[in-house]
Amino acid sequence: MAQPITLAPSILSADFCRLGADIAAVSSAEWLHVDVMDGRFVPNLTIGVPVVESIRRTTDMFLDVHLMIEKPVDMAAAFAKAGADQLTVHLEADTPRGIRAALDVMSEHDAKKGVALRPITKAEAILPYLPELDVVVVMTVEPGFGGQKFMDAQLDTVRAVRRYIDRINPACRLEVDGGIAVDTIAAAYAAGADTFVAGSAVFGKPDRAAALAALRGACHE
Repeated sequence: MAQPITLAPSILSADFCRLGADIAAVSSAEWLHVDVMDGRFVPNLTIGVPVVESIRRTTDMFLDVHLMIEKPVDMAAAFAKAGADQLTVHLEADTPRGIRAALDVMSEHDAKKGVALRPITKAEAILPYLPELDVVVVMTVEPGFGGQKFMDAQLDTVRAVRRYIDRINPACRLEVDGGIAVDTIAAAYAAGADTFVAGSAVFGKPDRAAALAALRGACHE
């Protein structure tokens, strides 16, 4: 039996002048993905706590908040209080002690816990944290900007992470973020991913519900 998938449209590709309407247009997705960038860990600068608070008032969708920021422990509580259902931090963004502290803050605020890997980071980096994680995110682009080309070499990392998850914490989800579209999602799914962030492949289409359906269909062709 084919495993069910979770789609997480990324508002990084939405129209912020009509963000509420754009969110409503992707309500058939399971999650809503929110990219937070600080201009330091990654070169781009996006949104902060007030926008997450506004999104939370607008929708009851599961908010998957991706913190692409340095020392995420400093902001984890604020984003959890703002309404994030799940927070993901980059292992490259702090020392192991700092990452552990950020995960502890998530637990204190009843937020689901995730870690993310840039393409430079090996799959085994998740092992100290994996038993308690709800999601591992494998970046299939270099984080910082939307609309990038999917990095096929990262499928090896997806496969390795899947093996670790199956052995240590089968309940943990495996999310792929970057370059996901109808022509790339099947390969990521076959490699073991079950959750997919898609930005321009959804918000770049006039019919967002149809775009989401096309992504689902591509996994099961």
